[in-house]
Amino acid sequence: MRIPLSNPDITAKERKAVQDVLLSPNLSLGPKLGEFETIGAQAAGRKYGIAVNSGTSGLHLIIKSLGISDGDCVVTTPFSFISSANCMLFERATPLFADIDPDTYNICPDSIEEVLKKNRRKKIKAILAVDVFGHPADWDALYDIAERYNIKLIEDSCEAIGAEYRSTQGAAGKRWKKPRKAGSFGEAGVFAFYPNKQITTGEGGLVVTDDRKIYDMCRSLRNQGRGDGSSWFNHVRLGYNYRLSDINCVLGIIQVQRLREIVQKRERVAQKYNKLLKNIDGIRIPYCSPNITMSWFVYVIRLENDFKRKDRDSVMEKLQKKGIACSNYFSPIHLQPFYRKMFGHKRGDFSVTEHIADRTIALPFYSNLKNVEIQYVADTLRKIVGS
Repeated sequence: MRIPLSNPDITAKERKAVQDVLLSPNLSLGPKLGEFETIGAQAAGRKYGIAVNSGTSGLHLIIKSLGISDGDCVVTTPFSFISSANCMLFERATPLFADIDPDTYNICPDSIEEVLKKNRRKKIKAILAVDVFGHPADWDALYDIAERYNIKLIEDSCEAIGAEYRSTQGAAGKRWKKPRKAGSFGEAGVFAFYPNKQITTGEGGLVVTDDRKIYDMCRSLRNQGRGDGSSWFNHVRLGYNYRLSDINCVLGIIQVQRLREIVQKRERVAQKYNKLLKNIDGIRIPYCSPNITMSWFVYVIRLENDFKRKDRDSVMEKLQKKGIACSNYFSPIHLQPFYRKMFGHKRGDFSVTEHIADRTIALPFYSNLKNVEIQYVADTLRKIVGS
């Protein structure tokens, strides 16, 4: 049996819709773009959506729209895909890393406080928090910190569309009376639609915000700096070719309409894994805080503390030999070669991140993963980890 790591949930209807739009005379910034942006914004409970060609592009546009630039700093997590930090480097700003919570793997509020106090003389403009693996960050605590230090919040929800967060505390009790959707926090948020995500546009992203100025700036920047209503050859600022075509948007429209169904299917797969893996010695199943609704991006187990990185790598190698695709999620950003070179980071800088990253394994995970395949993965893991 051979099981891939991911497999997008695309129906025959969606394939047909993509084929139909290929016959359209206008594939870039066409009629499907606005429709996709509207329903995408609704999925986050936001006023505005700006479709772009990737989540990375979306993060860059938010950084640019907030005026973050040379000499500025942004606090973020070292446990994420690298674009969460690279988006700052595009504007010559500096990422300041704060360590993570050992259970949720999200950025730790106490660590953020330490970074802010340690770097009081630096121009810290924002906190960029990631909803890691589809688990919303601790937004109550993040808002408290942002308000006390008068800095902006940015939500990287590239992995969490469909997730929800319920307020647990605040200066005057619960900050929000109703659950809030991932993507609805901070000045702006971003979703990503790479084929391994919950829903896909083939490739693409969506900035979501309630701020009209951010909306207008992102729209201009993604379209070569053109002004709203400007002619094709009138450019009011330096911009980028971050546009998303109608081919991508037509697929995205139907996928967003199926979001609840897809999230539920992935929940079924995750719970099946949980049931089969929870009693295997040496394995920790993913943790979900009681005040969140998970939108499963990946299913990542963690080996117990007595396993080392080489042990984890050995487990992965054995799984792959049995036809089971797997991967380490994530490799710490601060230990990437060019981050070491640029900023002098070294092993030991963020101990929790490094401890977690040495022991995590992403297992095959997608909406239509069959029970027999999940059982095969669990049985194989039991034999390998117990050997």
